[in-house]
Amino acid sequence: MEKKMLNIKIEGISYQVPSGLTIMEAAKLCGYDIPHLCTFENGLCSRGSCRVCLVEVTGARGLIASCVYPINEGIDIHINSPKALSARRTSVELLLSNHNKNCQQCLKNGKCELLLAAQQTGARDGMYIGQKSEDTIDEVGPGIVRDTSKCVLCGRCVETCKALQGIGILGFQKRGFKTIVGPADNRAFKDSPCMQCGQCTLVCPTGALMEKDDISKVDEAIKLGKKVIVQTAPAIRATIAEEFGEKIGSNNGNTGKMVAALHRLGFYRVFDTNFGADLTIMEEGTELLNRISQGGVLPQITSCSPGWINYMEYYYSDLIPNMSTCKSPHEMEGAIIKSYFAKTHNIDPKDIFVVSIMPCTAKKTECVRPQNAANDGLADVDVVLTTRELARMIKRSGINWQMLPEEQFDNDLLGQYSGAGVIFGVTGGVMEAALRTAYFKLTGKEAGFLDFKAVRGQKDIKEATLNINGKEIKVAVASGMNIAHKLLDEIREGKSPYAFIEIMGCPGGCINGGGQPYVKECFLPNEKPNIRETYRKLRAKVLYTEDERQTIRQSHNNPDIIKLYKDYLGEPCGEKSHHLLHTTYNKDRVRFPKK
Repeated sequence: MEKKMLNIKIEGISYQVPSGLTIMEAAKLCGYDIPHLCTFENGLCSRGSCRVCLVEVTGARGLIASCVYPINEGIDIHINSPKALSARRTSVELLLSNHNKNCQQCLKNGKCELLLAAQQTGARDGMYIGQKSEDTIDEVGPGIVRDTSKCVLCGRCVETCKALQGIGILGFQKRGFKTIVGPADNRAFKDSPCMQCGQCTLVCPTGALMEKDDISKVDEAIKLGKKVIVQTAPAIRATIAEEFGEKIGSNNGNTGKMVAALHRLGFYRVFDTNFGADLTIMEEGTELLNRISQGGVLPQITSCSPGWINYMEYYYSDLIPNMSTCKSPHEMEGAIIKSYFAKTHNIDPKDIFVVSIMPCTAKKTECVRPQNAANDGLADVDVVLTTRELARMIKRSGINWQMLPEEQFDNDLLGQYSGAGVIFGVTGGVMEAALRTAYFKLTGKEAGFLDFKAVRGQKDIKEATLNINGKEIKVAVASGMNIAHKLLDEIREGKSPYAFIEIMGCPGGCINGGGQPYVKECFLPNEKPNIRETYRKLRAKVLYTEDERQTIRQSHNNPDIIKLYKDYLGEPCGEKSHHLLHTTYNKDRVRFPKK
């Protein structure tokens, strides 16, 4: 239904805009970007609490918070009146008066919306001096750091956790000057049922919520003379260039430049986690076929997303029998590096230090799980860095991204990968990759790639029915727990029609992981105004395009995978591969441990 058009005025100039908009939204359509902090994601969080977006409206009793006030016919708006300009500046100055301004040490430096708002409003430091709120700094967990001294109480994290994951782990606590945002009872993240997905870090306007920086651990390993081997997740190639000014979705040699940068950072080997993704398909696909043929527990649910695994252990541990026992790709690859690679290169596994570059803050929690220590108690992966951390490493080294050549991943035993491995980085990719191999295993024929495109796209729940040798196999894909729980409830109630379900913790999959570059219009002046609605699709296109470029597009046809099973593992889901590549889950994980 077409919306009614309204006549409005901004600074005395007449405009026509659709009905149903706030003043801020209408102003943006007319070419005005009103400073703001609390509002985000098309009004998902618009409390009008920060008062940074105040404007003057003719006839109103006072100044108006533009992010929540709806337009009406004939409304006369003044953004640049002396009264509005002064009020916005004062609002930011008051926020600064209670803010920890250690900007040089803050990981959000250069991407801080509070600092941007201060610049836009001309806010002056030190205008209001007095007692500051008591701080809480939570850095005891491996994934996310919370620092309330930098929190502006915007509520974005609160609403994002509720809207995307449906768990609402964060909330406002205490009152007045003592108000803070955090898990219940101001607990640490590690003592709360938090997924560690990091979606809160993507929306936080300041450094109040950030990934834990582990670059120093890599520096120390190099200093100690370890064989420091790095692997990069499929989704990193779709986003790393954004940190160096490239437009979202661009693919100007991203993969080759990333590899060249990693070589220059001094890593002993630079491997692609796509190899681990192909290995995952061989194990997970075989596990699925075994369940189907032997009457095992169905549906089988994928296990590649550690955020989803955390959620499952907290809220759906009764579904552990449905979970694939496969480790995630980077954990599998880490286990192989510290066994097969170490053996063939005559290296003591204790001298190997594996670094995974991941799009995900939850991967930081995954690598410290004791279940992921297949080689004599050694962790499969020693450190996980996010896309943002890798960018910081490259920048501090003085490497010019634009001038980097394109180089290849190292290819000694673990180098080759298929197009199926590439698409792991997007929702539906694991499912599509698995179906390519499952179809071959069941029929002896390669499927056409159009057969599985029903599981692509950003739709909430994607379904497909495959007819393989006369047998119908129903599958489903979901990302984000607020969506996925519908599929999980069906399983719990015994009503699920599916044989295989892919679940990813972050909406859109790894391309939208909590460790990926920030997508905020205020820092992306060269992007289209609707970038928040299109960025996932643009990132996904990079991966699908790379898949199409590969000469090998099925995991079972990867020659390095074939060689690995022939020379070392034996067969998928065999005794050796089960020891190295499979894991277990916590069925009694306590949501709120005793302090």
